[in-house]
Amino acid sequence: MLLKEYRICMPLTVDEYKIGQLYMISKHSHEQSDRGEGVEVVQNEPFEDPHHGNGQFTEKRVYLNSKLPSWARAVVPKIFYVTEKAWNYYPYTITEYTCSFLPKFSIHIETKYEDNKGSNDSIFDNEAKDLEREVCFIDIACDEIPERYYKESEVVRDILLIGHRQAFAWVDEWYDMTMDDVREYEKNMHEQTNIKVCNQHSSPVDDIESHAQTST
Repeated sequence: MLLKEYRICMPLTVDEYKIGQLYMISKHSHEQSDRGEGVEVVQNEPFEDPHHGNGQFTEKRVYLNSKLPSWARAVVPKIFYVTEKAWNYYPYTITEYTCSFLPKFSIHIETKYEDNKGSNDSIFDNEAKDLEREVCFIDIACDEIPERYYKESEVVRDILLIGHRQAFAWVDEWYDMTMDDVREYEKNMHEQTNIKVCNQHSSPVDDIESHAQTST
């Protein structure tokens, strides 16, 4: 198992970023979705956990066939998606990525937000804090993103860099929003994004299952 810890400093407080990250995720998903590819929202509803308390659960399908390297496109179904499940108990979140076509593939992300400069070396209070890891610092102002390339070890880092950079770049759009405002914006964006993505997929699950049966 590969374990990495990314530390990202933002020019915002934890309370401010609660609105910003919801706005950024919704807008970025909408902008990146077109012609049948992008993010389809399957579920988005309140969720209560006995340990973490009240939160929000979301399930999404990320269609990204054209984003794959050529060698991968040759072996995966034409309609290919990754399932994202997220439990948002801000300032603590859990996100998991799985793929039915690649059963051994999974990514588990735990995120904690604190009002410091990434200086907490024991931010995780569970067994993960004792595991050996690589710590990577991400600078949203100065770090560069190559225009077009695929390097497996850097995929998560680049996604985090782009997302947090956009959250700050759009600060004037969301800063005065309330939680009710951003939830309404999120709902509208999800509806518009689903229309952009789902019109191209009459039955993606059937296509993938058919491909899997053919391959066995």
